[in-house]
Amino acid sequence: MKFAKRIDQIKPFRVMEVLARAAFYERQGLQVIHFEVGEPDFPTSEIIVAAGREALAQGKTKYTPATGIPELREAISHYYGALGVNVHADQVIVTGGASGGLVLLAGLLLNAGDQLLITDPGYPCNGVFARLTSGESIAVPVTAAGKFQPTVEDIKRVWTPRSRGVLLASPSNPTGTMLPAKDLTEIAEEVSRRDGFFILDEIYQGLTAGADYPTGLAVCEDLYVLNSFSKFFGMTGWRLGWLVVPEAAVDPVTRLAQNLFISPSTPAQYAAVAGFSDEAMRTHRQRAQIFADRAELLRRGLLQLGFSVPVSPQGGFYLYVDVSHTGLAGGEFCRRLLDEFQVAVTPGDDFGDLEKERFVRFAFTTDEAAIEIGLARISQALRAWGNL
Repeated sequence: MKFAKRIDQIKPFRVMEVLARAAFYERQGLQVIHFEVGEPDFPTSEIIVAAGREALAQGKTKYTPATGIPELREAISHYYGALGVNVHADQVIVTGGASGGLVLLAGLLLNAGDQLLITDPGYPCNGVFARLTSGESIAVPVTAAGKFQPTVEDIKRVWTPRSRGVLLASPSNPTGTMLPAKDLTEIAEEVSRRDGFFILDEIYQGLTAGADYPTGLAVCEDLYVLNSFSKFFGMTGWRLGWLVVPEAAVDPVTRLAQNLFISPSTPAQYAAVAGFSDEAMRTHRQRAQIFADRAELLRRGLLQLGFSVPVSPQGGFYLYVDVSHTGLAGGEFCRRLLDEFQVAVTPGDDFGDLEKERFVRFAFTTDEAAIEIGLARISQALRAWGNL
């Protein structure tokens, strides 16, 4: 069978392969410690679940407007207002997860042959969205020396005549670092000067500590902001997210949403409205603190085992860890750790090509007891491999 040429350029999503392999061991009755997937281990808040049940019981299962129900768009607008940012509800586009938002932005902003600048390392699927519109992604190398975030000079260095915009994440996946406000402003100004666009991925917004801004919109208005209900709100399987777009983009992105998706999930939207209640927000913030505590527990434990963790995360669910002292490449380290000791970790080559054999990603989306067990097993592995 013949498929589109772009399919040959799309690599497997390695973390999902690791998850499938872990599930194989679990079917054998073995306990697997999951450090691979960036999915909250907490259940969705009961307040949200109850609102979803109520929506179903009331028959709220019909199509909604393509950009989301007014109640949810208003709730998101008020959420930004509480952060000191004025976002009109009309600028909020509710989407089928953050991925649905990226599909809309690619369709809105990229023509065939256009280039989208993304970081290496970075979220592995970002480049795929550019290819869907026959565009391409160009890697901006970022390293531990710059806390895995680009500067305006990095953007200038990589930008070509075919470049149309940049997609950056703050906090980032896989490193958890945030783009400093100064760099965010300078990059936005440079991209605007080149008549380009700036997409800021904030799907881990709310899961931050020590950030110098609550949202990029507090620093710069000329942004397309991507967010999600999956991480901070704990609604991964509900598949709901949102965009904040400039006023001029509201009409064209609405037309795209109407044609590509018709509408987001109706019950999920009504459930998400409840996620902004005072009680639900208290739950979300308490869980965010738990994740921060877990990050420190895991970081200290890995350092004690001789690993290098070159940057401390400012948000999100991840530690980006240097495993070179083991003498194993990242992919081999992850494979052996799972096959021999049932600890699942994501290899660095899922996030790009730069230093991909040196780094792996640990997610601290499991409880403290499991983290301790995982660290003990890693210690056993290092002894077995002659590294301790």
